[in-house]
Amino acid sequence: MKHAVCLLSGGVDSTVTAKIAMDMGYKIFALSFDYGQRNRRELESAEKISGWLNSMHKIFKIDLRQIGGSALTDEIKIPATKTPQEIKSSNKIPATYVPARNTIFLSIALAYAEVIDANAIFIGANSIDYSGYPDCRPKYFKRFQELSDTATKKGVEGRGVEIKTPLLYLTKADIIKKGMELEVPFQCTWSCYRGGEKACGRCDSCVLRLDGFKMAGSKDPIGYE
Repeated sequence: MKHAVCLLSGGVDSTVTAKIAMDMGYKIFALSFDYGQRNRRELESAEKISGWLNSMHKIFKIDLRQIGGSALTDEIKIPATKTPQEIKSSNKIPATYVPARNTIFLSIALAYAEVIDANAIFIGANSIDYSGYPDCRPKYFKRFQELSDTATKKGVEGRGVEIKTPLLYLTKADIIKKGMELEVPFQCTWSCYRGGEKACGRCDSCVLRLDGFKMAGSKDPIGYE
């Protein structure tokens, strides 16, 4: 059976992506990161999702608070109360951008993939309904694929690890519809940048999630403040 490392945050996108990978015939090795994020709930959700997938699950600890520079890891206010249209049309990189996060995560995933002889790394990145992160663009993943092919033993031997982004060109509504088709337990996922008992409904991630469910003609099963 083919092996795949799936970056699993516990949110909608990564969960749908992991299920897609499983349905493609991959044995899933879920990889989550405890990177010092304010939101600890997402790790609990990742645990639940990995159980649902019946997959191996590794939580890699790395403290990005030592670097800071993000509202998710530093004493910076998390933006709130924007409309979905304002978030999607903004040309500014938001305060919730974690410096080089996808590069750090993918590099660790690539090392893990070499050890377990994985054929692919799946990441639930999206370039349509996202918050302006530079490491969620198609150009970024093309460049990282080149790095993977050049800088690894598997790549040099012609057995390179493929970086797969099945959601890259889908809207949030399309992702949710796909998840419904795959019977994804959205009630177990967590997207809010804050880690309370209920999601805030006001941060960029909550706003985009709620809009996605609305556009998909469904109701989000998690509770909000």
